[in-house]
Amino acid sequence: MAAGTPTATFAARQREILQEMGIELWVRRDRAADEPADAGKPDATALAWGPLRDAVRTCTRCVLHRTRTQTVFGVGNESARWMIVGEAPGGEEDRQGEPFVGPAGQLLNEMLRAVGLERSDVFIANILKCRPPENRDPKLEEISACADHLAAQMRLVSPKLILAVGRIAAQTLLQQMVPVGRLRGRAHAYGPGGIPLVVTYHPAYLLRSPGEKRKAWDDLRLARSLVDPLS
Repeated sequence: MAAGTPTATFAARQREILQEMGIELWVRRDRAADEPADAGKPDATALAWGPLRDAVRTCTRCVLHRTRTQTVFGVGNESARWMIVGEAPGGEEDRQGEPFVGPAGQLLNEMLRAVGLERSDVFIANILKCRPPENRDPKLEEISACADHLAAQMRLVSPKLILAVGRIAAQTLLQQMVPVGRLRGRAHAYGPGGIPLVVTYHPAYLLRSPGEKRKAWDDLRLARSLVDPLS
């Protein structure tokens, strides 16, 4: 079955699992009593690039807008065959407004070059458009608040392949609470159109665990076998 955007059932199951693990959950409060709403604004999934960028730049759907320096929309070829989806901006990304900069970004660039791609050939985005404080894992509410921004980007890019980079991206897109090691190594189908989706390790993880780079190379070769990067 093709995966799609996170469902209420999946989110509920995630909450149960995380509660069992003793992980703090963010509980949404009444928006009217808490923070500005996006009520009345057009559905982000229906927007063109310009309005979508504006919608992301001014987004206040979750508490992360209070601590960000700026949103991190995404970067690259807006008609790319490959779309790279990561987790969330880090400190440097928050300062520069671009995903995957710094050491992890440099390694990602090298990984792409290994299969004949430059950074400008692909479109790179994250599950979240704002940095979580202290680079903590995204909360379920934050993922949900950002979901249609990413869905709109996918609609506009219309990629032939999605490369999910790291645990959060893979589990969110595939709606499976499964470790990356069990999700990688095979092709998945994403969305109603069954877009090929390949899971690999996050470059930040590879910098800490260089012994896993061979597996990441295998993932990239799998991705290339599914769809040529440029043709």
